[in-house]
Parts: sequence; structure tokens; C-alpha cells
Amino acid sequence: MATDFSFPDTAAKTAAMPKEFEPEKMSLSMGPSHPSTHGVLRIQFELDGEVVTKADPVLGYLHRGDEKIAENMTYNQFVPYTDRLDYLAPLANNMAYAIAVERLANLQVPARCQAIRVLTAEMARVSAHLMGLGAFGIDVGAWSVFMYCFEEREKLYTLFEELTGARFTTSYTRIGGLSRDVPEGWTKKVEAFCDQFLPILEEILGMLTRNKIFLDRTVDVGIISKADAISYGLTGPNLRGSGIASDLRKDRPYSGYEQYEFDVPVGSKGDCYDRYLCRGEEMKQSIRIIRQVIKNFPGGDWYAKDARKIFAPPKDKILTSMEELINNFMIVTEGPQMPAGEVYFEAENPKGVLGFYIVSKGGGVPWRLKIRSPSFCNLSILPKLCVGNMVSDVVSILGSLDFVMGECDR
Repeated sequence: MATDFSFPDTAAKTAAMPKEFEPEKMSLSMGPSHPSTHGVLRIQFELDGEVVTKADPVLGYLHRGDEKIAENMTYNQFVPYTDRLDYLAPLANNMAYAIAVERLANLQVPARCQAIRVLTAEMARVSAHLMGLGAFGIDVGAWSVFMYCFEEREKLYTLFEELTGARFTTSYTRIGGLSRDVPEGWTKKVEAFCDQFLPILEEILGMLTRNKIFLDRTVDVGIISKADAISYGLTGPNLRGSGIASDLRKDRPYSGYEQYEFDVPVGSKGDCYDRYLCRGEEMKQSIRIIRQVIKNFPGGDWYAKDARKIFAPPKDKILTSMEELINNFMIVTEGPQMPAGEVYFEAENPKGVLGFYIVSKGGGVPWRLKIRSPSFCNLSILPKLCVGNMVSDVVSILGSLDFVMGECDR
């Protein structure tokens, strides 16, 4: 019996295929364990050759339910959870959350507390941008940049450890103040870091700014127009890279930022290269702010003494006064006592605008807490930004957006 080796009617078979399985397009999943996705992000691509025709970001691999956890934690107990949002800048996260709760309580912290918060937040900004710059360098093939950035970042972590007792997840801020004052001589060490850091930063940027390979990978790649940047809710360097000089430290100053002089760097094209330049200049401006804080470092208290039901009393008073011991017991077990109401506060974090919306029904636990994470909003433009670019360009685009999945998924 003869066997029929003829092929079926391929044209008819192709016509019957679902549209998403058309043979000229290829489906490619990038992540969630791909090194260039900077965390557990997955992007489902549709490709025409090597050109992206469709991009769907898939989130949720790092979801921990932080907002729901907050409903079962006292206000101070939730501070360590803010460390795990943008875990490259926990000191800045702590500060934004604490100010939100303090505004709910209509509480004003002393000038020294504000200065320390600004100082640590700007150090965190430098640390986060160093990480972003180093990772971006590796994405486009510049290994040396990564090593230089990490060495400087380690110096900052040593300073963080001397101040907070921890290198990474610091949990330094408290509602109504800080966990402790700065150690003696610590600000001089910070100033010494600033003095040696700026020449090294110039050397790091010099390895990329006029590098032919880096220019080919970033110039005119991933262009975000002003209109798109606003429409998609971009903030931080990704917004400023598109030419919009929006910075909450200037527009709506908090924690005494109005006292300090600094510039807001903006881009012209809105491409990957502009976003890189903005972050490089922002580090210089952060050093400028740090020096001003140290020069005019105020004395006085580092916590609000009049906030008896919010900030725990000093240890010596707890050990010598029954009234203070009871007060400390109530704050630890029931939480800082807040009035009923609601508040929304947002701060200019390294990745963009980090916002906390808190609803209180009174007592020591929030009734509802919502987090506006900049990385989540910044990634919303990916489906439009990736289309028309090659797969290799997507790596540069992701590196230039500099997101952290910890705050994106929450």
C-alpha cells in the first residue's frame, strides 16, 4: 500500500489559525528571571523579526500585600515594611511615610530632625542612582562602571550602618522623630565622602558620556515625549528627562527643602541618554544639598518632645518614671494615637513620586493605607515605549527607566 507523503494545504491551514498565532510573528517572554528586567518583571513580546510589535508587562511576582498588612500594624510597626518598597533607598521611604502620618496627626518635628531626614534622604538618592547607573552600565556592556559605582555605594552603606545600625533595611525613622541622633563626628565623615566622591563621579560619567558604544545604545532610543510623560503619570528622572522640570522638593517643599539651593536637571529629547544625564547631574545636586545641611546643621532635639502619645519617651525616663513607663507600654502595644481623618502626602524619591494615602478612624492602626509607587506608574508606558524598537533596545530602555519591583508590586 502506497503512503501519501504530500503536504496538506498550508494556505488553508494558515487562514484557520487564530490571529495571535500568525506564522510571521513570534511570541517571546522576557523574564521574570532575566537579568535585564532588574527584578521579577516579565514582558510578553510579539516580534516581527527582531522588532517589537507588541509588549505586555506582567507584574505581581513580588506582591506581598503591604497595603493590607498596614491595616494590622501600628504606625511604627509598618516602618520596616517601607524599607522593602524601593529597597535601594529605604531612608527616603521611611521619611515619606513618617511625614504622611505626622501630617495626619498635625505634628511638627524639630528642625534638627528635618535636617537629618533631608541629609539621609539625599544620601539614599545618591546610593540608589549609583545602583541604577551601575546596572544600566552592565545592561549595555560597561562592566567597569558597575564596579566603580558599587565601591562608592559601599562607602555610603558604611555610613548608614554607623547611623542606623543596618546597612540595607535601616528602619531609621519613627513617627514624630528618628530612632536615634547622629553619632559624634558622623557628619564630618559624610562631608569627607562628598569631597572624595565628586571626582570619582566625574570619572564614572566620563566612561559613558562620550563613549561611542553607549551613545549608539542610548541616543534616540526609547524617546518619551512631554505629552506622553505626563499622560502616563511618569515622575522623577523619567519625567525630567523629557524636559519637564517637575520636582516636589522645589514645587511643594517639605522637611525644610525650601532652605537649600539646588538645580533641577532636565533633558531635551526624552531618550535613554537624557535620562542617564539627569541621574548623573542629580547626584551632584544631592551632594550640594548634603553640604548645605551639614554647614547649617541645627542643634536641639531630634524628636518631637510634645508628642507624648506618639513618640516613645527616652530610655532613661522609662527606667525612672512610672508614668513614662506606662506611656511607652501604650505606644508599643496600641501604637501612636492618631485622630480620625485622612491624609495624602507624596515625596520626591529617587525613582519618582512616592505617595502615601492614609485613612484613620482614630487609634494606633490605620484603617486603610494606599501606596502610590513611582516604579509602577513609570512602567505603565512600556507597552507604547517598546513598540517599534528592537529587542536589544528594550534592554537599554529598561535600564534607563531604573525601576524597582519591590515598590512596583508591593
